Amino acid sequence: MVKVAIFGASGYTGQELTRILLGHPGVQLVAATSRRFAGLPIADVFPSLYGLTFLKYQNSTPEEIASICDIVFLALPHGVSMSMAPVFIAAGKKVIDLSADYRLRDLATYEAWYAQHSSAQILKDAVYGIPELYRLKIKNAKLVANPGCYPTSIILGLAPALKNKLLDVSTIIADSASGVSGAGRDPQTGSLFCEVDGGFKAYKVGKHRHTPEIEQELNALAGEKFAITFTPHLLPVKRGILSTIYAALKKDITLPEIYALYSSFYAAEKFVRVCPAGSYPNISSVCGSNYCDIGIVHDPRTKRIIIIAAIDNLIKGAAGQAVQNMNIVCSLEEDAGLKTAPLYP
Repeated sequence: MVKVAIFGASGYTGQELTRILLGHPGVQLVAATSRRFAGLPIADVFPSLYGLTFLKYQNSTPEEIASICDIVFLALPHGVSMSMAPVFIAAGKKVIDLSADYRLRDLATYEAWYAQHSSAQILKDAVYGIPELYRLKIKNAKLVANPGCYPTSIILGLAPALKNKLLDVSTIIADSASGVSGAGRDPQTGSLFCEVDGGFKAYKVGKHRHTPEIEQELNALAGEKFAITFTPHLLPVKRGILSTIYAALKKDITLPEIYALYSSFYAAEKFVRVCPAGSYPNISSVCGSNYCDIGIVHDPRTKRIIIIAAIDNLIKGAAGQAVQNMNIVCSLEEDAGLKTAPLYP
């Protein structure tokens, strides 16, 4: 049994990590930390976990947690993980960080979009954690930078087209809509029920922090440097992301050929499902699961491709992908603990 701990386990992502790990056949959850709820049983904070665990939240140091686990998930705010990860790595533990602190390979880019980095010396050790693209690197990583939720949907949606040089990269536009859980569990006016119910709005237009992360990975896939237009939106639902991506084609290609390309690219992947032609992803078909559903439209009139990708922002966009990465790092079955079908209706 692999002994795992969650550092910062009382947010939505921490709760989902807890839920998944409690049902995982190959691991033992040995600790979950929370300063706010220290001493309280996890099930008192999240009643959905009654009877599933008797663990209590701890307010422990990284050194204390490192002494009892083999691998740790850092479910912490941006800027906090960078002070914790080096401690675990120095203790010989594997780290899966769910913040943005190690996602960006270029230090100047990180500091331009976030803040000064206090452990830049280990940036070189971080592997970006999209298994479908970096599985072999993840397997030998001591630090996995778990991707953001919006980037996961957009990168998986575009990867086959970019790898096969189908797109005029200067024309890529991504419109993404997320459920309110993406804003986290801390109370804030913008995510109150009365603020979001019945509404649908764009936010952080042209300045969302996921932009450089998306561009970093799309540039790597395409083998050239370019910028995209990315606009996030807030959906009046609890969870799920739907990304609609537009780009001009630079090759004459038919829809069946595009489908064949996507189906081949993801043929061996357990968590990416290419929808049949004429069928498009719906967040209700992925919620509660680690799946990414992808649909494709070829518009010959405008010579554009339209790619639609749906994920659960808390699972494939966070906790589920983190567990998928853990499975790879620990040489477990990649879908261990993640075989749950989506919740429907």
